[in-house]
Amino acid sequence: MSPRWIDETLHAEGGLTTSYRADKILYEENTGQQQLVIFDNPTFGRMMTLDGATQVSTRDEFIYHEMMTHVPVLAHGAVKSLLIIGGGDGGILREALRHKSIETITMVEIDAGVVEFSKLHLPMVSAGAFDDPRVELVIADGTKFVAETDKRFDVIIVDSTDPVGPGAVLFEEGFYRDAKRCLTPGGVIVTQNGVPFLQPDELASTIRKFRKLFGDASCYLATIPTYVGGPMAMGWGSDNVALRQTTALVLAERLTSAGFSTRYYTPQVHAAAFALPQYVQDCFPR
Repeated sequence: MSPRWIDETLHAEGGLTTSYRADKILYEENTGQQQLVIFDNPTFGRMMTLDGATQVSTRDEFIYHEMMTHVPVLAHGAVKSLLIIGGGDGGILREALRHKSIETITMVEIDAGVVEFSKLHLPMVSAGAFDDPRVELVIADGTKFVAETDKRFDVIIVDSTDPVGPGAVLFEEGFYRDAKRCLTPGGVIVTQNGVPFLQPDELASTIRKFRKLFGDASCYLATIPTYVGGPMAMGWGSDNVALRQTTALVLAERLTSAGFSTRYYTPQVHAAAFALPQYVQDCFPR
C-alpha cells in the first residue's frame, strides 16, 4: 500500500504546494470549525494541519513558540498577566509558564476540539501546561472576548491561523482596537503574520492597522522550516517605543533571572530579529 501524502495548500493559489508523507494518520475530522489532521512524518515528527495549513510539528515547534513568547515577555520585563488568543496546541502556553513571574495566563481558543485533540495526540507540545493553576482556559471567540472582558494584560499573543476561515477576524482592525483596550499601559501585542516573501499583504495589512493604534508598530522575524517561503513575520504593537529597543545585555540579565534555557531564543537573536531585510521593510505601508 502506497503511503498517503498530506498537502499543504496555503499557497496553492500562487502555484505552490508542499506535501508531507503521512506514515500514520492519528486523527482526521472536521471539528465543526476546521478540518483537522494529525499525522506522523519521518522528517518533522508529529504534525497538525488545519484546513490544509501546517500549524505545528514536533521537530521545529520550539522556534515559533519561543520567539512568539519570550520576545515580548523579556522585552517588557515585568509581565504579570498574559493573554493568548488561539494557540490550542499549548506550545505558547508552555513557554509562557516558564516565566515564574507571570501570575495569570488566560488562553482563549475558539475550538475546543483543537485543545482536546492536541492534548491527546500532541502531549509533548503542551507538556502538561493546561494543568497549571495559573492558567484559565476559555473556549470562546477571541474577538468577542477582547470586546467584552474587563481584564487587562501586560502582553497579548495572537497565535492565529492565517486570515482565512475562523481566523480571518483576528486580522481585522476592530479586533486589534479591542485588544489594545485590554493592554495595560505600555503593554505589547504580538501577532502571527505569515511569511512576507509569499504573503506580503498579510503583514502590510496588520502594520497599517497597528500604526493607527500604537506608537510603535513593526515586526520581527524567525525562520521555521515547516512554514515555507523564508522567515515568518511576527507583528509588534506597543505604545512603549522603548520596548523594541531593549538591549541584548538587558535581555540576557532578564533571561538569567528567569532561570531557564532555550533551544532557539537568545538575547542576541532577539535583538537581531528586529533587523528587517529590505523586502520586508517594503511591505510596510508608505
